[in-house]
Amino acid sequence: MRPGSPEEEWREDCAPRRVLALFTTKWTSMILHTLHARLGGAARTGVLQRSLPGISKKMLTQTLREMEGSGLLTRHVQGTVPPAVEYRLTALGQRFVVPVELLYAWGRDNPDALDQLGDRPTAKR
Repeated sequence: MRPGSPEEEWREDCAPRRVLALFTTKWTSMILHTLHARLGGAARTGVLQRSLPGISKKMLTQTLREMEGSGLLTRHVQGTVPPAVEYRLTALGQRFVVPVELLYAWGRDNPDALDQLGDRPTAKR
């Protein structure tokens, strides 16, 4: 692979692949959007689950852990009985909200393009 070649631009650790790896599950972008646009940047687990129809408790927990590990949000345990857990967007998470919101806005502005997509076997409507 020559420096500056098209092959080098698409190596496994290139920026586009790293960005897309963050969003391998639809829930990552939806959690970022929901925390930012609907919940003021922070929410407890139950509020998040009620705000995301279709997500299971297991998937929510798994995605929140992955996002925490990536540095997109922080987990805060409140000293109540029972303990309350709140998730908050980090400064890094706020930066990733920007492209997510652009993509979601494009989807809202272009429903006809989305309607023209063929059915995908794994997609649900």
